[in-house]
Amino acid sequence: MMTEEEVRQLLVETKAVLEGHFLLTSGLHSPLYVEKFNVLQHPEYTEKLCKELAARFKDQQVQTVMGPMTGGILLAHEVGKALGTRAIFTERENGVMTLRRGFHIEPGERVLIVEDIVTTGGSVQEVVNVVKKAGGVIVGVGLLVDRSGGKAEFGVPQDQVQALLHLTVPTYKPEECPLCKQGIPMTERGSHHLK
Repeated sequence: MMTEEEVRQLLVETKAVLEGHFLLTSGLHSPLYVEKFNVLQHPEYTEKLCKELAARFKDQQVQTVMGPMTGGILLAHEVGKALGTRAIFTERENGVMTLRRGFHIEPGERVLIVEDIVTTGGSVQEVVNVVKKAGGVIVGVGLLVDRSGGKAEFGVPQDQVQALLHLTVPTYKPEECPLCKQGIPMTERGSHHLK
């Protein structure tokens, strides 16, 4: 079993967890930023993390692993491979999370939902709704990083939710940002800055 500290170390080493002064999509500022694809671009690390997630659900008779597009596709594939199950993904169609491409869930099918980074839990909740609507049974939710501070709710019992890393990411309104007050310049982030 990987400890939470070992997971954090791997994410820091691969620059998936960045420290600096970041402008978040929400408009808030933060000293931490999570760039999941910095770790997911390395198949060996993705496999290692997904094997760890799979191990936490190995006794749950999982039949299908499912994640939301985009990062969830990679995780579902690797966790499904580790568990020896099918791996599928949801995607948005007209703004609604749905199963496409011939994917389906049978009534009673035991589904493990996986996701990379959770902040509010909205995407995972949408996947939960897709499974429930199809009559599937949710055996758990596996997360690489829960940065919700324990606030994300998925409509499944908390003991069925496993995160490899819990991150508390402080955020500040621009006018209250201590990093701005200290004159620390903004750190560029995002995939368009990767060379």
